[in-house]
Amino acid sequence: MLNNQDQIKPVLAITMGDPAGIGPEIAAKAFSYSTIYQQCKPLLIGNAEIIKKAIEIAKVDLKVRAISDVSEAQYEEGTIDVYDLELGNPESIKFGEVSAIAGDIAFRSVRKAIELAMEGKVDGTVTGPIHKGAINAAGHHFSGHTEIYAHYTNTPKYAMLLADEQLKVIHVSTHVSLREACDRVKKDRVIEVIQLLNDGLQRIGIQNPKIGVAGLNPHSSDGGLFGYEEEKEIIPAIQEAVKSGLNVEGPVPPDALYALANGGKYDGCVAMYHDQGHIPFKVVGFIWDPETKAMKSVKGVNITLGLPIIRTSVDHGTAFEIAGKGIASCDALLFAIEYAVKLHR
Repeated sequence: MLNNQDQIKPVLAITMGDPAGIGPEIAAKAFSYSTIYQQCKPLLIGNAEIIKKAIEIAKVDLKVRAISDVSEAQYEEGTIDVYDLELGNPESIKFGEVSAIAGDIAFRSVRKAIELAMEGKVDGTVTGPIHKGAINAAGHHFSGHTEIYAHYTNTPKYAMLLADEQLKVIHVSTHVSLREACDRVKKDRVIEVIQLLNDGLQRIGIQNPKIGVAGLNPHSSDGGLFGYEEEKEIIPAIQEAVKSGLNVEGPVPPDALYALANGGKYDGCVAMYHDQGHIPFKVVGFIWDPETKAMKSVKGVNITLGLPIIRTSVDHGTAFEIAGKGIASCDALLFAIEYAVKLHR
C-alpha cells in the first residue's frame, strides 16, 4: 500500500538513449542513487538486456525487472523497472559505432515515452542522449529530440531551454544552419520565445523573472554598424514584451550577456541561435579533467518548453569515445530528473 508521500511522487519515463553510447551506463548509475526514489517513481524505457550489460559496466549493485505495462512497475530501490522494448538485434551493437539498429532502439524508446505521457500513464519524461546520425540511418528523419517531441505532440510553438543552477538559456532557433538561423531572427519568433522563457522560469519557481535578450550581431550591431536585425526585429520584440508586462532588457551584446546572467543579473537569457547559447552554457557546466582525460562533470539540463507534456534531458551527447568504459558521469541525468520533478510540481 502506497503512503501519501509515494502517491504524490511523479512517475517519470526515462529513456536510455543510444545503446552504443553512454546513455544506458549513466542510467544505471543514476538508478543507483536513492535520491531519485525520494523525488519520483522512475521507469526506464529501453531494452532489458542492454540495461543488464550497462549495470555490469557501471559496476553498480542493481537488478532489472522487465515489464510490459506501467502498472507492473514497483519502483523499489535496488531494482530498475525497465519498460522492455524487444526491438532489433541489440547483441550486434558495438560501443562507439553509429548504427541503424542502435538508432532505431533509441528512437522507439523516445516514442514510447511520449506515448505514455500523452496517454497520462506517466507524469513526465526524461531523455538520455541519442545520436542524430543513427536515428536518421534507421529511417527516422528528425534533427533531434526537440523536433521529435514537437512532431508527436503536435506542438507548433516550442523552444529549447538549457538550465543549470544559475544560467538558463532559451533559443530562437536550434538545429539549422547558421545562415538559416540568421534568417529566423524575426520579431514574432523572438516575442514567442521570450514568453515561453518567462512561463518556463515561473514554472520552476521564479515568480517575476528578469530576462536578458541577446543581440544577433557583434556588440548588438552598435547602432546599425554591423547589421540591421537588432533595429528591425529584436528591439521591437523587446518593446512589445515590456508593454505586455514582462521584465525584459536588451538587446545585450552576446559577449556580455551570459557573464551577467551567471552573476545573477538575469534569471534567463534569450539566445538567437544554437551555438550562441550552447557554448557559454557548456563552458560553465562542463568540466574537463586533464588527469583522467575525461569530463569530471557535465551538469546541464535541456528542457523543451511549449509541449503539453514534461520533457527534460541531459545536455550532452552520446560520448562514443568513452562508451563502455564505465567512466561516464551521470550528473546531468540526475539534474534532468530533478528539473522534471520541479516542472511537475
